[in-house]
Amino acid sequence: MSRIQLLSSQLANQIAAGEVVERPASVVKELLENSLDAGAGRITVELDGGGARMIRVRDDGSGIDADDLPLALSRHATSKISAIEHLEAVASLGFRGEALASIASVSRLSLTSNTGAGVGSCIEVSGQPEDVQLRPAAHPRGSTVEIRDLFFNTPARRKFLRTEKTEFDHAQEVVKRQALSRPDVSFELRHNGKVIHALRGADTLAGQQQRVAQVCGPAFMEQALRIEQQAVGYRLNGWVALPTFSRSQADLQYFFVNGRVVRDKLVSHAVRQAYRDVLYHGRHPAYVLYLELDASVVDVNVHPTKHEVRFRDGRSVHDFIFRSLHHALAEVSPAHSAQDFELPPPEASIAVAPPRQQGMSLGTHGAPEVREELRAYQQFTRPMAGAGDRSEAPHPPMPDTESDIPPLGYAVAQLKGIYILAENAAGMVIVDMHAAHERIVYERMKQARLGEGIKAQPLLVPQNVAVSAREADCAEGQLGFFESLGFTIERIGEEALVIREVPALLRDSDVAQLLRDVLSDLLTHGASDLIEAHVDEILATMACHGSVRANRRLTIPEMNALLRDMERTQRSGQCNHGRPTWTQQSIIEIDKLFLRGR
Repeated sequence: MSRIQLLSSQLANQIAAGEVVERPASVVKELLENSLDAGAGRITVELDGGGARMIRVRDDGSGIDADDLPLALSRHATSKISAIEHLEAVASLGFRGEALASIASVSRLSLTSNTGAGVGSCIEVSGQPEDVQLRPAAHPRGSTVEIRDLFFNTPARRKFLRTEKTEFDHAQEVVKRQALSRPDVSFELRHNGKVIHALRGADTLAGQQQRVAQVCGPAFMEQALRIEQQAVGYRLNGWVALPTFSRSQADLQYFFVNGRVVRDKLVSHAVRQAYRDVLYHGRHPAYVLYLELDASVVDVNVHPTKHEVRFRDGRSVHDFIFRSLHHALAEVSPAHSAQDFELPPPEASIAVAPPRQQGMSLGTHGAPEVREELRAYQQFTRPMAGAGDRSEAPHPPMPDTESDIPPLGYAVAQLKGIYILAENAAGMVIVDMHAAHERIVYERMKQARLGEGIKAQPLLVPQNVAVSAREADCAEGQLGFFESLGFTIERIGEEALVIREVPALLRDSDVAQLLRDVLSDLLTHGASDLIEAHVDEILATMACHGSVRANRRLTIPEMNALLRDMERTQRSGQCNHGRPTWTQQSIIEIDKLFLRGR
């Protein structure tokens, strides 16, 4: 090795540029952050060749004094912090004082600025920090930074740039993130002379929703829930999409901490946990969320590109985000979702009154439809008699006004023994009866376990189950856990168990197969602490066994009982595996299928 020597300022800047400037999008990010820190109310971004040929960012911020322009291109020179106390509570987006110096070392940079007091000034540099030219220049209040020929003096870095479209897509994503972080600021993005985005600033909630719809698409806002939660020291607001709007990749996830765009593993884990019960396997949630907290309890100085942060009390932040989203998603009911569907105009409304059917004898006290639905629900999870010895009950009488019609309406028929067809104020509802009942049983088991415990019901005849020696050992070692789930089992041989009690909610399921599936889950999760962490997955497996199966004929009252229970159950829009349980087809959409009104 050669002797230690001091690096030249140009080489040091180019090494720093390797951390800060990865591609044109990195330059756009740093320049936008500087503009926002300068108090800009309007920012224009112009790109040429995806940003590789030219990047120009213009703002109407506070500007830079002429005497400070050369210093702005020096390393570790900034107006944003001046003492260690400021670093402990950073309130600005930028603070390192390295961005402009690093960018100038690998490009041809021009910085023109005016503070509003007289004529502006312009400074130019072409890769060499010593080769600086300063001259007067006409410019309104604010700053314009122009970057040309990025990586012109580092051809090895330039070879790693992708196609023009790819580089532009990355730069466009940066603009979108900053536009979401500051809806009060106007943004304009141009590429090769063409306006791509023109986003007007707004301070109202309606204006913020419009900004989110412009960036994330109107479909996101149509399927989004508004979040407004506060706790001691924390405030979370924004929008999260319904589980039915899940994505195949995590491309619509925006999280901001005190206005800073971050990609944090702790935050991502909290969001995934909140969606765990309602998201289909391999799907990703979509959200735009803003977390506000004291700047002194979050460290933003942990990554050169400032994409990551560290929370002083990470567990508290995680729990706050999880609880906020978990409760918001739990409150989503068919009543909430049905409001999103367009109702037909009054003159085009079709009466929802169902056809009359032969009635069955009922008791004399209590409303007939109430007594019938209560009786139906009590019988719902029990084996049904043959179709020949059952009578259909009439539909409940329809309310006088559409507002009194239940969100999921009233059952009309059963299709292929799998789906329930119902009619509500908006049109037709289709329900997957197995998926819906699976969610109902699952939620009841979760509530029972957290409350008085899952009630057990003795079997009239204890059932022997043949298992492997490994499964028998697992069952013998987890007897207490089985009791908490409503099972009473004993080991009666090397590879044999006997079931004496089962959960009351699952009394009519295949108890032998249910036990084997629970044992499979226990063996998968291993240690007892991991079992507790995955207890909801085990309950979901059990609920699947206890739900009504396909090809099982239900009466109209039984179907209506299921619909009413769906309306009362949290997260009933998805089954335990994240599949949707029901869908709505409005009368307007049905009319379009048959070209009515044309």
